[in-house]
Amino acid sequence: MPSPKVFSDVVSQPEAVSELLRSMEQSKSDIHHAWLFTGPPGSGRSQIALAFAAALLCLDSGCSNCNICEMIRVGNHPDVLVLNTERVQISIDEVTEFIEKSIHMPAIGKYRIMIIEDADRMTERTSNLLLKSLEEPPRGTIWMLCAPSEADLIPTIRSRVRRIQLKVPTVESVAQLLVDKYGIGLDLAQQSAAQAQSHVGMARRLASNAGARDRRTQALQAVLGITDIPSAMKSAEVLSKLAESDGAQLTSEQDEFERKELLSRLGVSEDSKLNPSSRSQLKKLEDSQKRRATRSKRDGLDRILVDLMGLYRDVLTVQLAAREPLINVDLVAEVQKLAQETTQAQSIHSIEQIEKVRYRMERNVREELLLFSLTVSLRRKASK
Repeated sequence: MPSPKVFSDVVSQPEAVSELLRSMEQSKSDIHHAWLFTGPPGSGRSQIALAFAAALLCLDSGCSNCNICEMIRVGNHPDVLVLNTERVQISIDEVTEFIEKSIHMPAIGKYRIMIIEDADRMTERTSNLLLKSLEEPPRGTIWMLCAPSEADLIPTIRSRVRRIQLKVPTVESVAQLLVDKYGIGLDLAQQSAAQAQSHVGMARRLASNAGARDRRTQALQAVLGITDIPSAMKSAEVLSKLAESDGAQLTSEQDEFERKELLSRLGVSEDSKLNPSSRSQLKKLEDSQKRRATRSKRDGLDRILVDLMGLYRDVLTVQLAAREPLINVDLVAEVQKLAQETTQAQSIHSIEQIEKVRYRMERNVREELLLFSLTVSLRRKASK
């Protein structure tokens, strides 16, 4: 079975795509009702789920050109619903509402497809609520869950899904996608793909947004400048502000659009006196936007931590004289200097400390404390 065009933007995942195509070929009348797409951030979990949905619903098995494929691509197909939380965790209320939508018959297609992005953000209680729907889904309903690894979901859910494992795309394939699909220059595409460590979405953002590139450089420079406690405190403050600024840049335009759209629906202007009902709806929107801002800042901090791990990976690469390309080719002099001033053991320790902070941040430890603890641990110590 030839690969449908909707899979053309799924980067470096031939085995996963082949497995999905075999399933479609072998189960023409009754596709499996629950799927789990796992892989590291940026591997394209959500993208392959949407491509699979298009291949199942398109009358031409995923042509990428018809009205059905276009509706799925822009997110307005009535039979493809996506849960992408704006909170740090997926709430039980969000999953309850999503499950209620899953029981309806397909509106225009053969299947009703329910996609949960970041399914690892569900608590055990929320996961158990979803379990019933995975065990006994309505006929025609297909669930697709996306998570970094199988271990991020409870065993009872893992036992009821077909698993599709994705791998990290190559830097070259991500760069080529940026060139071919978005018209990015080759040099910038290659640099962005390397700096994003093959994360497709982040590579595209770095390639198309000079502000994002600048904030990334500032974060790395702030850590490279740590020599003592005062500079560590200053670095922690800089990292926090950069994450907040990055998050605000991503959400501000959407916040403004949502506010104007709500006021328009209510038939009022910014200067109008709002009645109790209108105030309540506006307050609900503002609370939702605050939760999104918190999530966005948390995601921004995690991006910074991933960038820092890449920095110390480069330092260790130089110290080991390994024949591996550097991630931060624009900071070669700084990386070599840090490699000379520290030991391999110190570089490994720094990477481990960053990993610990990422783990603790997922468990809602205060970000300020985590950042200060991290930057203090990253102080440059004399080589022995």
